[in-house]
Amino acid sequence: MKMLRAIVRPEKADEVADALLEAGFPAMTRMDVYGRGKQKGLQIGTTFYDELPKHMMMMVLQDEDEETVANIIMEHAFTGDDGNYGDGRIFVTPVEKAYTVSTKTADL
Repeated sequence: MKMLRAIVRPEKADEVADALLEAGFPAMTRMDVYGRGKQKGLQIGTTFYDELPKHMMMMVLQDEDEETVANIIMEHAFTGDDGNYGDGRIFVTPVEKAYTVSTKTADL
C-alpha cells in the first residue's frame, strides 16, 4: 500500500476530487494548507506573500493504483498551456500498516 499526498491549487481541488471519484477513487482526506515551493512565494506590487494557500489531499492506495491516481491528479491540477509554478506536488510513501477504528482490525 502507498500513501499519496497531493498539494494542489485551491481552485483546482474540487476538479481533482471529482475526477478521482469518477475514476473510482472516492476515499481521501482533504485539508487547507499553506506553503511555498520553488517560486519562494509571490510578489504583487509591493506586497510579498511568503506562504500561499494550497489544498492537500491524502489517499491510501494499492501499489498498482499509484500511477493511475498520480496521472489523474496531474491532469486535473495542471494550469495554463505549459503548467505553472505552484501547480502542486505529489508525494508517495509506503504504508506499513493501517487499522480501522470501528472494527479494531488491521487492514494490511
